[in-house]
Amino acid sequence: MPSSTTSETPPQQRADASLSHGLKQRHLSMIALGGVIGAGLFVGSGAGIAAAGPSIVIAYTLSGVLVMLVMRMLGEMSAAYPSSGSFSAHAERAIGPWAGFAAGWSFWVLLCTAVGLEGIGAAKIVQGWLPGTPQWMWVALFMVVFCGANLAAVKNFGEFEFWFAALKVGAISLFLILGGLAIAGVLPGTDSPGASNLTDFLPHGSEGLLVGLLASVFAYGGLETVTIAAAESEDPVRGVASAVRTAMWRIALFYIGSMAVVVTLVPWSSAEVVAKGPYVATLDHLGIPGAGQLMNVVVLVALLSAMNANIYGSSRIAYSLVERGQGPKALARLSGGVPRVAVLTPCFFGFVCVLLSYWRPDDVFPWLLNMIGAVILVVWIFIAVSQLLLRRRIEREAPEKLVVRMWGFPWLTWVALAGMAAIFVLMAREPDTRIQLYSTGGMTLALAAVGYAWQRARARS
Repeated sequence: MPSSTTSETPPQQRADASLSHGLKQRHLSMIALGGVIGAGLFVGSGAGIAAAGPSIVIAYTLSGVLVMLVMRMLGEMSAAYPSSGSFSAHAERAIGPWAGFAAGWSFWVLLCTAVGLEGIGAAKIVQGWLPGTPQWMWVALFMVVFCGANLAAVKNFGEFEFWFAALKVGAISLFLILGGLAIAGVLPGTDSPGASNLTDFLPHGSEGLLVGLLASVFAYGGLETVTIAAAESEDPVRGVASAVRTAMWRIALFYIGSMAVVVTLVPWSSAEVVAKGPYVATLDHLGIPGAGQLMNVVVLVALLSAMNANIYGSSRIAYSLVERGQGPKALARLSGGVPRVAVLTPCFFGFVCVLLSYWRPDDVFPWLLNMIGAVILVVWIFIAVSQLLLRRRIEREAPEKLVVRMWGFPWLTWVALAGMAAIFVLMAREPDTRIQLYSTGGMTLALAAVGYAWQRARARS
């Protein structure tokens, strides 16, 4: 049962008022738009294509439908109760403090680790342009820039993401236009491939499709940032509602559309799809001068954007948890409307991850990666269960807050939960993902136990 402390007063109602509200509607709109185009789409989709072949389009469609349902559920709760704690605050309100604790801190670990991973990825790109320069130097530079920007004011985060998102949206839109022209046979210097690259639709059978499905699910991570950022915007409810309502066409266009262009134009078995990435390989295949290197710039921007967003998101999740009494108080100290210690912490944690990739590449670093491997699925489950429980309460107590409504409630929520359970089963079947499932499960259970012990202790005091 939910704690009585969270059934009447929404968690963080006072706390969010202390944060700066420096994000403008244009920031939030572009964060929502660009947040869909994550580093996972540019960097990780090649392995999915190699496994699933042209059926990767089906994989991205299935996982895209699941993500749309999750975003709709999260949007419903975030529009009703805007909070920088997002799904963590909703889980506390719906299920109990232990759930908010487990969901929030597991996501915080994921984001902090991702800061380091994205820094490594970005540094490798720059190192390719400037060979001989040390990788750690570039990671340190990126950390300093984005940590400094986030420490100064939330509007700096918004401005960085606005321009990063504008570049990503422009680049992938141009990619889709060029790809569409090439498929139609009207791009100068190219011939339409027709359906010649689509004949072997399931090259590795259903197993390949399942591997592609798992790869596509994790490419969608990061969409939650807009609901965290909404709490510091000028109009949180309108911002969340707008972002969620346009999620469907953005996912369909950017993810599913670009995968369809890639597998139509380039043979799925081409080694360059994995080695260079599907977007660079496609543009090189079309013979567009310099386009491959330009796409590398876009991939760099996507990695830096994700790095910036994860520093921001992890700091606000930590701030929210501490304000609800679930973490060290130092993380919630505000200066100029910014929780600066909470901003510094993911930068430090991320750089430690980078050092571990050098010092302990065979044991500690892989263990850390496995531990965060399935966190996004755990978070989605908390979102779905929270929405199931909160929807009836909102309808009964404050129906005017249902600005965004989950489609086909409660049936589509149950469908989404069934889809998540099916992905867990698939992960358990695959040797490469089984260890991630068990490691993430162990971390989540440990955090839930600590959260429950804290909840019981608080109830007795």
